[in-house]
Amino acid sequence: MNICIIGIGSNINAKTNIPKMLKVLGNHVMVLQVSTLLLTKPIGIENQPDFTNGAVKIRTALNRIELNQLLKNIEDQLGRDRTILKSGPRCIDLDIIVWNGKIVDNDYYSRDFLQKSVGELFEINHNI
Repeated sequence: MNICIIGIGSNINAKTNIPKMLKVLGNHVMVLQVSTLLLTKPIGIENQPDFTNGAVKIRTALNRIELNQLLKNIEDQLGRDRTILKSGPRCIDLDIIVWNGKIVDNDYYSRDFLQKSVGELFEINHNI
């Protein structure tokens, strides 16, 4: 089994889309814990609503490639528009940040909110 922390982001109807995403995700993997959700200013394209960001810790039998595909499928299911620039508004954004105890997304190092969210999940249970 693999233990993973996934970064969560949304600035389009986040109060609806994040709980929906967690429900769909929970149909495919074991959701262990969800961090506190934080309001953050947009990075890159600043003329858009603030983001709601956080992280979710999961356990899965999927390998990293399969999990990444599942996350993209969930984003699509919730209406993610892939024609918008990477830093543009989105209904949901899901990225693997930690895979079996190793940070695998370099955004972790430059984004305080990711460090806080991931740190919260590490803090509560030191054995990710």
